[in-house]
Amino acid sequence: MIIETKRLVIQTASEDEMNAYIEKQTDPILITAYKEMLQGCLNHPQDWNWYAIWFIALKDGSYVGDLSFKGLNADGSVEIGYGISEEFRRCGYATEAVTAAVAWALSQPGVRRVEAETEPDNNKSQRVLEKCGFIPTGTIGEEGPRFCKTL
Repeated sequence: MIIETKRLVIQTASEDEMNAYIEKQTDPILITAYKEMLQGCLNHPQDWNWYAIWFIALKDGSYVGDLSFKGLNADGSVEIGYGISEEFRRCGYATEAVTAAVAWALSQPGVRRVEAETEPDNNKSQRVLEKCGFIPTGTIGEEGPRFCKTL
């Protein structure tokens, strides 16, 4: 799956790409999360896009960051997570990528809402969600405050 924006190409990773990406990681928490995502892809190949790593790159191919969904839930919800490499932050890439990915997700059959969580003190990520039309739900999840965007 490929989504293109004005400045970005957002593309789901293949199994080989995901394995190579996992091999490069040094943070044990990320390694575990990415392995779980890959296993989700392998367990649900028909729903690959809902479990895969989506690489975010500039049109020239420069890697900017990644995003992912955490599976498609029976209630029509999906959760999105994202991260931008330090050297590419404060350029609007997170907002551009999340806006495009959320628009794609909400256009898929059965999807009624997209949710996200941020660390409580991650004001920049919360600002990205606000700019993308998410609203706080008033609940706290495993990672912190939850936000939601619906059709």
